[in-house]
Amino acid sequence: MGRRERFDLMLLRAGAPAAVWVRAAAALIARQASEAASAGPLGRWLLDRPAATGFAAGPRDFRPADPDSGREILAGRFALAGTALEPGVEGDPWDRPSPSRLFAVALHRFGWAPDLLAIGETGSRELLRLFLAWRAVFGRINAFAWAPDVLERRVFNLACSSRRLSAVASEAETQMLAASLAAQARRLLQLSDAPPRAAERLAAAATAGAALGGQAGERLLAKALPRLSRALAAAVLPDGGLRTRSPQQGLELLLDLLTLDDALLQRGREAPLEAARAIDRLSGALRFFALSDGRLAAFHGGEAGDPARIDAARAHEDSEAKPFGYAPHSGYHRLSGATLQVIVDAAPPAEGAWSLAACAHPAAMEVTAGKDRLIVNPGWSPGAAAPQAMRLTAAGSTACLGEDSAGQPLTGFLARALGPRLVGGPTRVEARRNENEGGVWLEIAQDGWAASHGLIHERRLFLDPAADELRGEDRFAPAGEMPKTPAQYTPYAVRFHLHPDVQVSVARDGKSVLLRGGSDRGWWFRNDAQEVALEPSAWFEGGLPRRSAQIVLRGHVSSTAGARVRWKLTPVEPEPPKKR
Repeated sequence: MGRRERFDLMLLRAGAPAAVWVRAAAALIARQASEAASAGPLGRWLLDRPAATGFAAGPRDFRPADPDSGREILAGRFALAGTALEPGVEGDPWDRPSPSRLFAVALHRFGWAPDLLAIGETGSRELLRLFLAWRAVFGRINAFAWAPDVLERRVFNLACSSRRLSAVASEAETQMLAASLAAQARRLLQLSDAPPRAAERLAAAATAGAALGGQAGERLLAKALPRLSRALAAAVLPDGGLRTRSPQQGLELLLDLLTLDDALLQRGREAPLEAARAIDRLSGALRFFALSDGRLAAFHGGEAGDPARIDAARAHEDSEAKPFGYAPHSGYHRLSGATLQVIVDAAPPAEGAWSLAACAHPAAMEVTAGKDRLIVNPGWSPGAAAPQAMRLTAAGSTACLGEDSAGQPLTGFLARALGPRLVGGPTRVEARRNENEGGVWLEIAQDGWAASHGLIHERRLFLDPAADELRGEDRFAPAGEMPKTPAQYTPYAVRFHLHPDVQVSVARDGKSVLLRGGSDRGWWFRNDAQEVALEPSAWFEGGLPRRSAQIVLRGHVSSTAGARVRWKLTPVEPEPPKKR
């Protein structure tokens, strides 16, 4: 984060946002002026130069395709983002309203293109027809179809489809496809300076440059590759995590870079050193974040992801290296037992422009037991059909005080101008880890409640591999010296959100909670809380919510003495022996 962003954040925290409002207004005006200029005659002329006429490579998208989905599209039905549109066989999905905004985003991103290509020449011809129909209506810049988050993925998907499409296209159709792809990639270069997505946008533009032949492709590569190197150096941390702290975003960036590397090899060129380094680092982080159910830990604007997608990203690795236990730059810890695996957030959320999808879930954790995911975070993402409230503390598997959140996203005008950045979260998170043959101790302290309540939240975890047991303690302690005023009592809640496949019930003692995952193995969640409740929750998959439950431990904390609650997760029966 630069000095200007730090100054903006300081002003917002200090409750003096006047300068930020001025700067936000200036940023919004500048963005609108840029969009108007690009949509004007001169802007359109520049986007069309130099002319693109053909293709030199066929970038390979390593993400798995779904032929059944392609056949459904061929039959005239688009099922995207949890809804469907049926324009009919050889119908036009572009000339009718979409059933939802999420559907429209998915449609215009062309993420369904690989599914059509997977069914052969018939699918390629249908994709070409649908692209030409899109070009006739949306071929010039407009606010939605050319929005940054839509344009980025469409450029990538069209670049990966281009060689297959040109094989079934006429010469005139090939020129239309090449010219459109080049113009969209050039526009993407104009939008690529926003830090959280700069690397992805530049990778998409570079992939288009590798696909395109002639001067058009060479110029795109010459502009995109050096900027991509700088963006990767800024975004990818030494341990392979991203500055946004989103595991899923790291997975998707890795897949994009693998595609770019493949496309450059087809052109007889090597990927930039920074791209090769990023691939290695992102691969290590993917091993760290992949849990025993084959999915990712879901933090900071990322979902658990598709296991097939994760397997595809890991297929390029030569070795079966074990995941490390601590990601010091990303700020996560991994605890592993006999069947239990735990990922814990042990750092402050991203700041400034990097925090557009950050969540105020300090010290949150996820727990899997073999193939069963038990304790989760919501899996909220910017593309989810969900409010920004899912980014507040109560939506994470962590502790919160009163009705407050340890951080919140910007709203209103500031959000429109600067993006929904997270402000007011913890600034200091400390972690201590001790690991030996007896197990793993992890202690975390975070100051997200210091300013609002004068309290520090401490989370202590111990994973006993022999007993396959996770023990925890959440404690609130006064920040600084003990206040001399009379004690004030504040309600607290420690939340453990559960995966939708977990069956949950409270025992007769009103304290113990029985969990049973998809494999039907049982787990006791025992605690010494003043009050134990089961409440509704939600978990997001593919941007859509699934109903679930959460365990909530409640009590009251004294401003002078603090409070603590202890809990443990232990198996009902031992793990059955593995078959030989």
